[in-house]
Amino acid sequence: MKTKDKNMEKKSSKKVMLVVKVALVICLFVLIIDIFFVLYTKNKQDSKKTFFESLNSYVLMDQSYYGVGSSNMDDNGYEKATLYKYDSNYKLLWEKRFKSKYNSTFYNIVEDGDFLLAVGSYEKTKEENEEKLRTAVLVKYNKDGEVLFKKDLQILGNSKFVNLLVLDDGYVVVGQSIYANNVLGNDDSGGAIIIKYDKDGKEIWRQNTGGNKSGLFNSVIQDGDYLYAVGKDATRYGMIAKYTLDGEKEKAVSYAKTDTIGFSNIVKFGDQFICVGAKKIKEDDEYDHDIDGLLVAYNSNLEKTNEVTYKDTKKGLERFNDIIVDKDNLIVVGHEAVVDKENSTSKEYVYNYRSFILKFDSSLKKKEEIIYKENLDDYFTDIKLVKGKYLVSGYKKYKFNKYKTFFVHYSRDFK
Repeated sequence: MKTKDKNMEKKSSKKVMLVVKVALVICLFVLIIDIFFVLYTKNKQDSKKTFFESLNSYVLMDQSYYGVGSSNMDDNGYEKATLYKYDSNYKLLWEKRFKSKYNSTFYNIVEDGDFLLAVGSYEKTKEENEEKLRTAVLVKYNKDGEVLFKKDLQILGNSKFVNLLVLDDGYVVVGQSIYANNVLGNDDSGGAIIIKYDKDGKEIWRQNTGGNKSGLFNSVIQDGDYLYAVGKDATRYGMIAKYTLDGEKEKAVSYAKTDTIGFSNIVKFGDQFICVGAKKIKEDDEYDHDIDGLLVAYNSNLEKTNEVTYKDTKKGLERFNDIIVDKDNLIVVGHEAVVDKENSTSKEYVYNYRSFILKFDSSLKKKEEIIYKENLDDYFTDIKLVKGKYLVSGYKKYKFNKYKTFFVHYSRDFK
């Protein structure tokens, strides 16, 4: 009887062990499936998401290059305004992220002695993040990337600083503060914004112009006792405005019609002021499928004296982003959009971008051009004459859905 009971116990134990083993195998199988599903889902999401590091502007200081832009290579996936430092061979030495919980970006950087100043925008609060709104920001750094002060601006709900100018007694900052898309109002304190701060970040004066739904200043320069700012007055209407150094507006004129950015930069060339941007070609082109690179010349009274457009293809999108003066020539960088037919529809075009550098003479006649053909999707953002060469910054695709910053230089004879 005892032997029989022992045999039964052994059989029962074996059954229990078999059940346990089967259960473990099933659990392990389910775990593997779950892990595979999570990895598959993440990889699928990552394949749809674009990862980027952008370089929007740079300066040369003490044989190093400092640049600003943004990156979403953060663990939480937010876009973060970034200050970069490169050595003389364009190798990245370090990068400093702007401290914000949500999305942010820097558009421009300038130097002031031993200091750096960056302008941009960020989602300051959870509400701004949820509503996709921004607060304008000016940040002053030392050469080690340490923040010396930060100045915010918020007027109508969606604000950004885009560019700035260093004066002997302060900084002139330009940008915009407009209503959100779903908000209507008659507040006349927003639109294109121009502000002067002293060297410690105290506001000296402020002016605004243009529509409270789209007014924008993209750039500003000084010529003698006046400031000249460019951007847009309203959607697809470029604008150039003239101010005294005390912030009094002398005059503003609009240009019909540009793309939705308006004039993106301005330089003094002889006795003329040259604005760059893009021209809308057809009035009924609702989605801006056909625009050309644009140069417009004004005199000091803001009277238009000349204009030229540039098209590289029979039909497409060309835009001039930046411009510098080199003796008797104008050097322009921009991009051309190439339609991605596979992913485009009749109403919504998807583009890949190809950058170019152009040379114009004093009559705005094109002399030379180079198309950057290393990548199909790349952006030229800034150009300066450095050590006798044109140094261009930007960002370009290097993998299926990833972009990185880069520099490329050209000789003055475009070699």
